[in-house]
Amino acid sequence: MDVPRITVEDYDALASSEPRAVALDCLIAGTDATHPRRVVFDALALEDEHLTVTPVAGPSQTYDLEAYDDVVVIGGGNAAGHVAAALESLLGDRIDGGVVVTDDPVETDRIDVMPGDHPVPSERGLEGANAVLERAANAGPDDLVLGCLTGGGSALLPAPAENVSLEDLRKTTEALLASGAPIDELNVVRKHLSRFKGGNLARAAAPATVVGLLVSDVAGDDQSVIASGPLSPDETTFADALDVFERYGIGAPKSVLEHLRRGADGNERETPTDDDPAFDDVDCHVVANANTALEAAREVAVDRGYAPLVLSSSVRGEAREAAKTQVAIAEEIARTGKPVEPPAVVLSGGETTVTLVDDYGRGGPNQEFVLGGALELAVPAVVASVDTDGIDGATDAAGAIADQRTVSRDGSLDPLKARRALERNDAYPTLEAANALIRTGATGTNVNDLRVLVVERGVADQ
Repeated sequence: MDVPRITVEDYDALASSEPRAVALDCLIAGTDATHPRRVVFDALALEDEHLTVTPVAGPSQTYDLEAYDDVVVIGGGNAAGHVAAALESLLGDRIDGGVVVTDDPVETDRIDVMPGDHPVPSERGLEGANAVLERAANAGPDDLVLGCLTGGGSALLPAPAENVSLEDLRKTTEALLASGAPIDELNVVRKHLSRFKGGNLARAAAPATVVGLLVSDVAGDDQSVIASGPLSPDETTFADALDVFERYGIGAPKSVLEHLRRGADGNERETPTDDDPAFDDVDCHVVANANTALEAAREVAVDRGYAPLVLSSSVRGEAREAAKTQVAIAEEIARTGKPVEPPAVVLSGGETTVTLVDDYGRGGPNQEFVLGGALELAVPAVVASVDTDGIDGATDAAGAIADQRTVSRDGSLDPLKARRALERNDAYPTLEAANALIRTGATGTNVNDLRVLVVERGVADQ
């Protein structure tokens, strides 16, 4: 099995000390561990004509491929192309075609890989989503549909409701992303503006047997939130979607609000709930998640002689506020040796958010986490964070790395300038000037954010 490894641009310059190298190596190992080509061969096994799927939690399930007329692959997300390629390597000519949409295309023989865009939906994403819906609808009752759904699928598979234009969906997505709303609430809106999400892909594929293979980028692995849950029951409503706009003070195009109001009044079809017959023959399995990345990063820390502390795989909230909390934990380790003795590595996953106050600022939650953390550091430590898909916000950086010297009077960044940049949501140019950005390019996966704080040796004795 040929599994590509990610590379970090200017690694040697970024890894200018042992703690910085440890931080980068934890991020690299965590991201590599969630690559679909590795995940598929870890989670799926083929013996004779029996395909067994072993999820990250829960029992394995086996499917007799000889019981089906055709085996087709559909889906989308940042990692969907690599999942499709891995499935071809595993199943070969047992696959009878399919289509997936991604922003990281790869070469395949039997499955069409179509391009889309992330984080804002596009025309080519719409074309791809329609192709996936058509392929699902063509599946018969004796077919097996393998649904590859990964982080990024919400934007890459737009398929807006018939009375909502793609442009209005795009404007709505941009407003939601700028609002600071968490991903589950953002996806409530997306589901109710889509012909694809919130279980609608399962409706299209019924009555075929559907096996969802999910790479989770959401806290708690809620299957109805991953890629906005195309194959999962949805308990949210049009009224819930309207409530998101009201609570976050988000403006939206007229067509969007009118569609949601019609739905709340019972004049649009609701997303299917778990008692809908569309789910009678649907099984979904999470085959990789944030814990997959955290465990690989933890192993690197142990190998390098650092005590690992995994805080959570589900950190959420404002990025700069999450940074304050995690830096405080690093400082406690340095000063008291609690809850672990230094040298230590503090790890977390999940998804933080950014509430934009300046439409012209550049950056993303991982960059804001690092810049905010560097401003708070009062002990020798390293703070680093990346989005595992390699794209933090709408930038070419995956995230950033800094230490207690980065933001200081004699360091790369003046504290006052750094704080002003953070207030303007303009972390990117500030971190770029300090040579602190981590660039990996597209990684082929997405289990959301991975954060590392490295507390140096001997700090507790100072």
